[in-house]
Amino acid sequence: LPPSKLKQTINEFEKVEKFFDTDKGDNFNKKQQRSIRAALKALKSADKSNLPKEFIKKSSIILLTHSLCWILLIFVYPKSPQIQAIFFWTPWMRRFFGLGYVGVALTWIPFLRSKLLAPFKVSLESDADLESFDFEKAYFADLQVCPKGTEEVQSIQKAIPKLEDPIVLEGESGLGKSMFLRRLVQSSKRIIVYLPAAKCDRGVIEAIQEKLHGPAKDLAFLRSLIYSDAIDICIDGLNEVTPDTRAKITNFVEHYSRGNVIISTQPLEWTPPRFVKTYILQPFNREQIEKFLVSRQAILPQNPSISGSNYEQACQEYLSAVLGHEALKEEQEHIKEQQNAVLRMLSNPMDLTTVAQMIAREEKPDLRNLQQQQYDLMAKEYQRNNGNAFPLQEFAEEIYKMRLKDKFIIPTEGWSKELKCMELYKMVISRKFSSKENQAEWRFRHEKIQEFFIVQTFLGKNNTRPNEHIRDQRFRGVYLLLATLMPLDYAKRLFKKLMHEATNSNDYTVASEFFLLLESIEQV
Repeated sequence: LPPSKLKQTINEFEKVEKFFDTDKGDNFNKKQQRSIRAALKALKSADKSNLPKEFIKKSSIILLTHSLCWILLIFVYPKSPQIQAIFFWTPWMRRFFGLGYVGVALTWIPFLRSKLLAPFKVSLESDADLESFDFEKAYFADLQVCPKGTEEVQSIQKAIPKLEDPIVLEGESGLGKSMFLRRLVQSSKRIIVYLPAAKCDRGVIEAIQEKLHGPAKDLAFLRSLIYSDAIDICIDGLNEVTPDTRAKITNFVEHYSRGNVIISTQPLEWTPPRFVKTYILQPFNREQIEKFLVSRQAILPQNPSISGSNYEQACQEYLSAVLGHEALKEEQEHIKEQQNAVLRMLSNPMDLTTVAQMIAREEKPDLRNLQQQQYDLMAKEYQRNNGNAFPLQEFAEEIYKMRLKDKFIIPTEGWSKELKCMELYKMVISRKFSSKENQAEWRFRHEKIQEFFIVQTFLGKNNTRPNEHIRDQRFRGVYLLLATLMPLDYAKRLFKKLMHEATNSNDYTVASEFFLLLESIEQV
């Protein structure tokens, strides 16, 4: 019988049983009474056996209703800060009203994890500054890498098609590390965060927490989400931070050994965790140089002096002039060495972009002083517009202080005219805030441009800064610039000091690159 019918039948039998005490056998004899009591006992036994089933059924209905309520909250969650704060990012509310299973489900079910972090997608990707780049035009996909310790050169798209397991991307300044990380962020279908290494000074998880604006401040829950592979992580510029920050990043990767994380860095004395794959970004060969120069036409400043087929022809003529013919006789070996030196200078995408801009303006690039040339053009424009010289030393000192503090946002107070002029010459980029229309966040387009200004504070007779920062990896690029800007005699003396320091620290990364630059300059 159905449970309701069974209970009704038991009630009827109990009513009959009550008559037995007053009945003198007129209606029921002894045998009938025994039969009715036996039947009642059997019915009650059957009713008791139905209790667990009833409990399970009612519990299932309650649990299903509870789950449906939370699913409804999940779908409303992205649009409601109140629901985010009250139900999902408040620990006791999630545990008490979640009956223990909701927190586990949010942590380990991919769909729910994505929903949980979706409201913060813009904030997580904000430092990649994706809106400032037209990747269809600006990104150069023909980059090549080599797994560390091997000579197996392969396309970066083949080596790192997507983020899987911890990866270190190592390469010289300007080879395209940051742009590749931004491309990963732009093309990712998963939740992904882009972090300048300088923002990890308190730790990687803490840096991610800073991006979860509003109510999402439950650090323990965030840590659980990260360790359950809820988010891919890009950390850019490991070489630009202090040893203490590098140690925190390393410690995070060691604990997050199965996570999808990629770290970009220039060569430095640093031992990554043993399970990390390291790829070395390769300089351009001659074919890539020409292809890259021609491709830059898509992102040239407005109204260039030459464009289209004239620009392509000018690029080919320039390369022929500085590189000459590839096939040279043995007796011309010294010319070949000069060509190789020029090739090393042109094998950097950042420098090639500057070369492309100058070719488009019908300027003649000076490979030893590309950044200086770019600055000179900007400074002339600044003086034309403002009637006074660009305040190079004052501005450079401000940028030097930024590097000391591991800051990458340029202070705007007092520098608005300078920044706007630099923006015209592709030296800085700005990001406007929708909530503050009159304010913008300014950054250098590349660290090499920033280092051009920092190096101004290292030049001059009796300047003590080259000695002060000789052990500081954050100034690595500045020392490499000194190789090209110092008088040759001074540069050679600095090289001796770098070699002495390298011998003491067993880190020859800066000294060896400094030597190669000096050699190239002498050959050219």
